[in-house]
Amino acid sequence: MNNKQELPWDNPRFRNWVAVARACHVLERTLTARLGPLDLKPAQLDVLMNLYRHPGLSQHDLARRLLVGRSNITMLLPHLESRGLLRREGDEKDRRVLRLTLTDAGVALLMEALKVHMELIELAMSQSTPEQCDMIGEQMRKITDALNAS
Repeated sequence: MNNKQELPWDNPRFRNWVAVARACHVLERTLTARLGPLDLKPAQLDVLMNLYRHPGLSQHDLARRLLVGRSNITMLLPHLESRGLLRREGDEKDRRVLRLTLTDAGVALLMEALKVHMELIELAMSQSTPEQCDMIGEQMRKITDALNAS
């Protein structure tokens, strides 16, 4: 960069992008800390939420929903299964496919974790009016769409 070029931190888009990135980082770090007493990580919470909302997902479909590779899912599931939070069952039509469902213990833990998650969301979003929350959400969806299209 030469002296005639505008420095990025003088650009409002850069400054505000850094603010969004910092907020995301702090939210993730705080969620991780608050889920700790439940022996749950944010990625595991994502798995539980998706299986609650979409029981019987395959590992492949779960990976797609979470925007991660199947190897990531393969690493997450054994711990949740060994804790008795989910079951992997063969698909009746295709024995190569494993269907994932939450156990009663998985649902109970999810409900506890959702309370923690919602408290954090309320704290974060209470800094904005409902209209501002809608605007923030719409802007984040536009950013997501733009980045996915690139």
